Amino acid sequence: MNRTHLIIATFCALALIGSRAHAQTWQPSRGHEQTPIWPGTPPDAQANPKPESVVTTSHLVAGRHYMAVLNVSRPTMTMYAPHGKNTGAAVVVLPGGGFNSLAIDLEGTETCDWLTAKGITCVLLKYRVPSAPYDSHCDCYPDDFATSTPSLEDLQRTMGLVRLHAKEWHVDPTKIGVLGYSAGGYLAAEISTRYKQRLYAPIDDADKQSARPNFSVLVYPGHLAPKDDELNPNVPVSGDTPPTFIVQAENATVDPVRESLVYYTALAKAGVPAELHIFAKGGHAFGLRPTADRVTHWPALVETWLATIDMITK
Repeated sequence: MNRTHLIIATFCALALIGSRAHAQTWQPSRGHEQTPIWPGTPPDAQANPKPESVVTTSHLVAGRHYMAVLNVSRPTMTMYAPHGKNTGAAVVVLPGGGFNSLAIDLEGTETCDWLTAKGITCVLLKYRVPSAPYDSHCDCYPDDFATSTPSLEDLQRTMGLVRLHAKEWHVDPTKIGVLGYSAGGYLAAEISTRYKQRLYAPIDDADKQSARPNFSVLVYPGHLAPKDDELNPNVPVSGDTPPTFIVQAENATVDPVRESLVYYTALAKAGVPAELHIFAKGGHAFGLRPTADRVTHWPALVETWLATIDMITK
């Protein structure tokens, strides 16, 4: 069983057996509005997509269930304004889910709650899943290291939209980063290394803006190392890759620790400022819910790092 099959099997066990399904699409909390990121049909749109739905998983993280969004064909972004003093920084948040679902609260809204409390604007991206070629409905993907085309298109578009709206949202356009979990961590690495060329034909002024993040946070990322010492060629690290923070648990079986080690090594060789934290315990998909595992206190490390690279002041 390859990595994608493992994630799909794990998700099915956690989300579909004993879960509570909801027919409606995911909606943000009161006072927040989803904005479609494409003015019409997205590029590389899936033919005859299944309707979007939300399930509450039977799996517990820190004693609580979490929600997963399935079959996203109309991607949106939701902006969460900072509380208190605005640092001017903004983060586009990318939930994980193996490119087949989105852990929308565990790795999405809860992250925005943390960031906005620290004076950072949060933009939650509900990107398209399944994202070809990672589609659990067929055995058609070539391997676990291909480009996640629709989701990367969504992220490239979103980075342009955030910069286009920076003045309106009181965001410093030189302090816009990304933060991704698991598959979303791979997506963060993709945008950090493949921001120069859009995967789609430009549409409007948003696509004239730079898609390069000013910083990148990868939380238990996957898809980065096909072999122990080999970097996925779809994330071509260079000296222009933005400063990067990586955190992972050594005992993770899904997205093993080599993913982070290989990517960090490539960053170091390219002279990219980077910070790597490997914890002995924690497994996978812990989000930022605090438990007895020390790895769950990683948000404080990110805050210090953001101050170190002059994105915020502490």
